[in-house]
Amino acid sequence: MDFDLTPDQELLQQCVHRLLADTYAFDQRKQYLQSDAGWSRALWRQFAEMGLLGLPFAAADGGFDGGAVEIMLTMESMGRVLSLEPYFATVILAGTCLRRGADPAQRARWLPPLIDGRETFAFAHVERAARYDLARVETRAQYEGGAWRLHGRKDFVVHGDTADKFIVSARSGGEHRDAGGISLFVVDAAAVRRRGYSTQDGTRAADVIFDGVRVADQDLIGAPGGSMDLIDTVADIGMAALAAEAVGVMTRAHELTIEYMKARKQFGTTIGSFQALQHRAVDMLVMIEQARSMAMYATMMSEHADPAKRRQASSAAKAYIGRAGRFVGEQAIQLHGGIGVTEECAVGHYYRRLTMIDVLFGDSTHHLTRVANAGELP
Repeated sequence: MDFDLTPDQELLQQCVHRLLADTYAFDQRKQYLQSDAGWSRALWRQFAEMGLLGLPFAAADGGFDGGAVEIMLTMESMGRVLSLEPYFATVILAGTCLRRGADPAQRARWLPPLIDGRETFAFAHVERAARYDLARVETRAQYEGGAWRLHGRKDFVVHGDTADKFIVSARSGGEHRDAGGISLFVVDAAAVRRRGYSTQDGTRAADVIFDGVRVADQDLIGAPGGSMDLIDTVADIGMAALAAEAVGVMTRAHELTIEYMKARKQFGTTIGSFQALQHRAVDMLVMIEQARSMAMYATMMSEHADPAKRRQASSAAKAYIGRAGRFVGEQAIQLHGGIGVTEECAVGHYYRRLTMIDVLFGDSTHHLTRVANAGELP
């Protein structure tokens, strides 16, 4: 397998890295956090101008025909700076729903404002009782009076506090644990009640309540009750993107730690000269490179035609990424000493993001169990 990047992919990587390096110094990130949205709308417009918001979509839909590798490169660069913008929620999660499930007329309605940055989307699927079971959906969709009515609640909707539209999973048939009977709807944010809040890593989320929200037939994605396969696909592609982001987070945390070890002096010499600490820094690097390999594996398999093989690969990557992120984050904190847990030190923020990535779509223990139950990797 050829792992070399094409000239276009190298150019994309350089452009995204340069843009974020110029706009995401640690102090700038603090300013974005303190804004009303919790992220930079000006930078979001720059993402649109660069074509990043249209990256994975077909040219026929106004996109740029990018693939899984292009998404991996973009997410890794965003991980390096702890980007706060709703790229994962809008382009990866909601975007996959639309490009994989929406019909041409729906894509013509919803993709242009997404691609040009006028609207952001959020994927409202997680429910409080579901744990990591994607099929456990209790929000109900009832068809009455020529339209759908949604009743229920979604928790921890990533970037749901500022989203203009939600892609909502709701049960139109079956019992609350059945894989069948789940439908996906696009709902305007003005029609719901939501409570926004900051998460431990500084990103935003919301709990969203649907109290008889009316949804027209043309806002139903796909056939009623047949969306579970699409939800599984969204989760697998999302986990591959998170793995790439985690690699960027870990890489930058390691770089910051090496810089600190070269500058911090103890007993009259830099702590980087102590062999025991050098060994710990090398162990971090080994874990990062193995995580990079797993992120590449998940990326290559994310478009696989066989759902079972795709799911096995995404679970394997998620299981390893979670363990590697915890190890690298803990080592970075410990090698910084007490300053590593302060708000003024960047490395603590990197560790927080790694812990958040671990729990999204299932933590390392959950996915290790899935891999073990499924048997050997393809």
